[in-house]
Amino acid sequence: MSSRAEVLVERQPSLASSPGPGNRGLWFWILAWIPAAIGVTVIAIESTSMLGAEHTSGWLRPYWTKFFGAVADEAWTMIHWRIRKGGHFVGYGMVGLLFFRSWYVTLRARIAASRAGYWWRATWLAIAATIIIATYDEMHQYFIPNRTGSPHDVLIDTCGCLVAQLILAAVYFARRERTN
Repeated sequence: MSSRAEVLVERQPSLASSPGPGNRGLWFWILAWIPAAIGVTVIAIESTSMLGAEHTSGWLRPYWTKFFGAVADEAWTMIHWRIRKGGHFVGYGMVGLLFFRSWYVTLRARIAASRAGYWWRATWLAIAATIIIATYDEMHQYFIPNRTGSPHDVLIDTCGCLVAQLILAAVYFARRERTN
């Protein structure tokens, strides 16, 4: 008859068969990167000629008028520009957060749990990935007839990502402080 300790040892899975860092299945990696891929896809769709300024003004202005009242054409031009640039800021902030999530999950799976630092690595990699996507997006728009590529927009996109990362870090570390 076996002792209780022997039975428990026999029932424990072998460490060699357990998924350790980096030993994840294909679905793990697909699910880790789908959110970032969706964010990049949305950016690619928004980068088409159909979402150029002359097309968005027509459907945005009735919404503005409904919620805030009618405005003169000159005022609408500036409001429309601000809405579009605000869209850059918020959109790339969201893309940065999606990249952060993907990098965070990836690094956590690859780096041993005893090693700290994957939070900040994920943050910097998310910022870098967002800058690369923003730059590519603006270069792409340069070749579309009714769009323009602008380094100014890359700066707005980068600022959106940075602000989103700062908000995420502030929330994370404030919650961490409360639990300690």
